Amino acid sequence: MRVSIAVTNYSWPGGREGLGSELARLVRGADQAGVDTVWVPDHLLQADPTAAPGDTEMLEAYTTLGFLAAQTERVRLGTMVTGVTFRPPALLVKAVTTLDVLSGGRAWLGLGAGYHGEEAAAMGLPLPPVAERFERLEETVRIAARMWAGDEAPFEGRHYRMGRPEGSPRPIQSPGPPILIGGTGERKTLRLVARYANACNLFDVPDGGRTVTRKLAVLAQHCTDLGRPCDQIEKTLSTRLEAGESSEAFVRRSAAAAELGIEHMVVLTAGPWTADALATLAAAIPTLRQAASPGGG
Repeated sequence: MRVSIAVTNYSWPGGREGLGSELARLVRGADQAGVDTVWVPDHLLQADPTAAPGDTEMLEAYTTLGFLAAQTERVRLGTMVTGVTFRPPALLVKAVTTLDVLSGGRAWLGLGAGYHGEEAAAMGLPLPPVAERFERLEETVRIAARMWAGDEAPFEGRHYRMGRPEGSPRPIQSPGPPILIGGTGERKTLRLVARYANACNLFDVPDGGRTVTRKLAVLAQHCTDLGRPCDQIEKTLSTRLEAGESSEAFVRRSAAAAELGIEHMVVLTAGPWTADALATLAAAIPTLRQAASPGGG
């Protein structure tokens, strides 16, 4: 079982003057604790529904990931997730490739169709109709594969046209950074996961595992229909660490998720990450690693 953290709230008590040092302290601690990935949101406005009214700080995602790469040595880095219409595909792929090269091969490409209408209206961001967003998502993934493979042949899609999609330097990871497609829509999103992605991201719905079980079954059926082994796709679950939750309790929750087929816990907190919350995960990670190893029980 892998354990990651998602940083959804940057409103530490020190304000903007202390934000850089708080973020550096957190990611260095995550690096040392054995956290698999540090995920950041790709928003311009605070989008966490649990944020307090004064929690408004939000950093641009790829600048932040570059900062985190310079602070760390092993933890992987990505967005959870980038709305596909935020950036032209070539610019997005170049940003992720740059992160991969400069971090020594630690980047993810996290993608989603996008959803935040209020943010788009407030900040002048494009948010086409849903069907078009999914078409753009698929074309973006295809463009990424082209650029990472060094295929400079013209790309002619319905929404994007590129005369020479050059991708130099190529990423460290081969054939490219792993792709996570976020979202749980059964007809479009999970089918795109089955066709293109290395990982999916589901939500920890408190219903005894029924929703997760259903979504994984739908994903498995899409994989069968497309002739792809479903075990090629990493199953991640976004879950919130409760205030005061012990490492033992988190281990039990993770074990229950593993029984459903989850392989990677993506952990959020209400409010900014604290040293205590990170320490809870740090204590749990060795136990989860042991349980996952051969002979670990």
